[in-house]
Amino acid sequence: MEHRRMLKAVIAGILNLVCYKLFFASASTTESDVTALKSVLTAWQTSRLNWTGNDPCGLHWQGVKCDGATNTHITQLSLGEVGIQGRLLRSIGGLMNLVSLDLSFNQMLTGPLPTELGNLTKLQMLNLQSCGFTGSIPAEFGNLAQLEFLALNDNHLDGNIPSSLGKLRSVSWFDLSQNLLSGNIPVSTNNQQNLGLDNLTAAVHLHLSRNFLSGLLPKELCYMPNVIHLLLDGNNLSGPIPSDVTNFQAMEILRLDSNQFEGEIPTGINNVVSLKELHLSNNSMKGTIPDLSNLQQLELLRLSINLFDSQVFPNWILNLTTLQTIEMDEDNLTGMIPPQLFELSSLEVVSFRSNQLSGVVQLDNVAKSLASIFLQNNNISDVTGLTSASQYQLILGGNPICNDTRNKLLSSVCSAETILESWEPDQLHSCNISCKDDKLLTPACACAFPLILLFQFNAPSFTHITDDRMSNLHNLLQNYLYLTTDQVWIGSANFTDDDRLLANVLIFPSAIESWTQEMVSRILSRLGSNFTLNEFGPYQLNYILLPPLIGSGNKTLYGKSIIAGVILGVLGFIALLGILGIYFWHKRRYMKLKSSSKLSVSWGSVKGDAPQLKGACCFSYDELSTATNDFSPSNQIGDGGYGKVYKGVLPSGQVMAIKRAKSGSFQGGAEFKTELELLSRLHHKNLVALIGFCYEQGEQMLVYEYMPNGTLYDHLRGKGEGLSWQTRIEIAVGAAKGIAYLHEMADPPVIHRDIKSSNILLDKNFMAKVSDFGISKLALVGDGANANGPFSTQVKGTLGYLDPEYYCTERITQKSDVYSFGVVLMELITARPPIENGKSLVRDIMYAWEMNDVDTLQGFIDPTLQNYDHKDLEYILRLAFSLLKDSGAARPSMSEVLKFLETILARIV
Repeated sequence: MEHRRMLKAVIAGILNLVCYKLFFASASTTESDVTALKSVLTAWQTSRLNWTGNDPCGLHWQGVKCDGATNTHITQLSLGEVGIQGRLLRSIGGLMNLVSLDLSFNQMLTGPLPTELGNLTKLQMLNLQSCGFTGSIPAEFGNLAQLEFLALNDNHLDGNIPSSLGKLRSVSWFDLSQNLLSGNIPVSTNNQQNLGLDNLTAAVHLHLSRNFLSGLLPKELCYMPNVIHLLLDGNNLSGPIPSDVTNFQAMEILRLDSNQFEGEIPTGINNVVSLKELHLSNNSMKGTIPDLSNLQQLELLRLSINLFDSQVFPNWILNLTTLQTIEMDEDNLTGMIPPQLFELSSLEVVSFRSNQLSGVVQLDNVAKSLASIFLQNNNISDVTGLTSASQYQLILGGNPICNDTRNKLLSSVCSAETILESWEPDQLHSCNISCKDDKLLTPACACAFPLILLFQFNAPSFTHITDDRMSNLHNLLQNYLYLTTDQVWIGSANFTDDDRLLANVLIFPSAIESWTQEMVSRILSRLGSNFTLNEFGPYQLNYILLPPLIGSGNKTLYGKSIIAGVILGVLGFIALLGILGIYFWHKRRYMKLKSSSKLSVSWGSVKGDAPQLKGACCFSYDELSTATNDFSPSNQIGDGGYGKVYKGVLPSGQVMAIKRAKSGSFQGGAEFKTELELLSRLHHKNLVALIGFCYEQGEQMLVYEYMPNGTLYDHLRGKGEGLSWQTRIEIAVGAAKGIAYLHEMADPPVIHRDIKSSNILLDKNFMAKVSDFGISKLALVGDGANANGPFSTQVKGTLGYLDPEYYCTERITQKSDVYSFGVVLMELITARPPIENGKSLVRDIMYAWEMNDVDTLQGFIDPTLQNYDHKDLEYILRLAFSLLKDSGAARPSMSEVLKFLETILARIV
């Protein structure tokens, strides 16, 4: 009996302990936290957060973490890229115990940043990068005394940087880049509170790139003891670089390029011996380039496009034994290049374009690492040591040596083109499988949906992309994300024209996993902390393409009958899909055979096989003649340099737009075939669709979908229905999507070269579609050039829309389209042509803006435009000005433009 009583006591004690633990383990979330979080949710829309019940901590809501002691207080919100649409409400300030708040990569999370975020005094991490926030940065953010990580980059924040942010004395990562911030950089000596960014004594990364910051570079920043990366490129900073730069104690990367700095380079930079990268290109620096031979860790030196005095080649460069890249284009250099330069053991890329260098380039002994030498437009008379087996590329176009017929140089050596570096991997090893349902082949020879990420590395230490570097990137990501080798694949990489490296990275699930929102969030949360990847430097994510996700949030238990019903329903649906699939497969096969037969008959004298067209048909001359009533003038709807455009109707009732080339626009059959094959691969809802073509009886005709609402030009000139403010922004968004597709998703990429309001067509619902991106020769990159980099070409385009940099240099990039689109934005606001009575619309508006002439600016706005928000109009103007900068490198990409416009549209709708 005694033993039984003791046993009962022990069991009771165990049960009480279990009950005690269960009680505290399942304790309800504090009511104030639940109230605050549910209030925040009222302004959000997302299908990927499956939150149910009233106990976030007890029910383990996705992305919500609570304190470990009592499990009652919400301490972390990790909701990166969960498809949130809406605004961030003031009630977020009620989550007083938050230590980490991550809402990054939710591009449709818009509106102003609530000042109540400043109440979250326990915050150590605030990650709001790559959202759609607008308005100014609240001064109350300065109250976050424990903050260590602040990322507000890649939003649409404007106004001045609050000096109160100087109170963030614990912050290590401080990133406000890629916004619309203006005014001076605040420092402690410029206000009564003695606050400014120079007070950020713990800061290691200070990133302010790609804004509209102006004024001087404050000397106070030079005394920040821990900063290793100071990124200020792509602003409007001016004046001299302060001599105090000699006081940088730990600086490794200094990006001051693409500003308006003037005066001489301070000699004190030679004392910043920790420097690995120095970027001073695209400024107005003068005088003589100082001796920088003390910079024994320097790997990259960019001094191009300044106003330096004429000077002989600086021999101190030969002492920089760790140098990998040197760029000194358009720097007024004279004399010979010493042969010892090419012997530097780490050197990979040399660029001295458009100087006055002369004599002989001696390449008899060069480093094994040497990859590219760009010496176009100098006075070089000879070269030695170059053979067909040389491992480097040498470009000498525009030098006397290329005009000397006695030299037997390869045509590529005398090219004038400099194509930016790009890289693609070797093909996957042979796998005897093919993937269906849009899945991709993994490195392990399986089929899966990848998570696709576009990394933008803002200051890599190299400009030559090698297999070894990409393998290193693969290994760094694999280890940091705790993945296996076969889960990471580097799809491609290329440099932009403002010296950033873009890398396409595919991440696959493991063999036993399928993608869930939790898995994606874990990866993005790790990447959102913006660690640096050795030689790749600081980065951000520019693009995220999610795989199909299964099971987000809480698991739900179903009864057996429900499961059986679901299975039967799914099987029935699959059977139906199978029947429909067989029908459409036979139908498509029949149409394909019919089309192929027609192509082989109609292709005439063109040698080789018929063009491999995707979704485009071949029409006979008689069919199109009948459809247009023998090309009757009454059916003519357009007339351009390429030829006339007619409205046509097929016997089936389908309406088409038929572009008929005039004889002077004809191409050879092979060229016509090549362009047709490319055009047939361009499919996007914001591009006018190519239906087919005609190539017979001496005709070259293209058949496009018919756009019943004509051109944007017509509507802005009063020939059609007046456009509301919302419709204008929707048109801008649609056109931007089409151009962004051409630049970034088309294969190969396409530069349009004639973006204008008359080439933006409107369908019956006023959805914008970009036209004339092909056969007119205005669209195609051609000649093997890379659309991501500059290449030389005959200038074509329309006066008023033409990029001045392209016009002056005959070197075109995607940023030429960006400039033209900026002019279209001005048209949308003013309804005026870009050139009117000999005056430039862009120049006049910019002048009025700079003079702060409100009355004149108001006079430019289309008087028919009603019910618009003045702040939104100001945002569009600011955006247009950033697109119309003289330097293409300073302009945003079309994907960045699109993101901004979508944010404005979300505010309106």
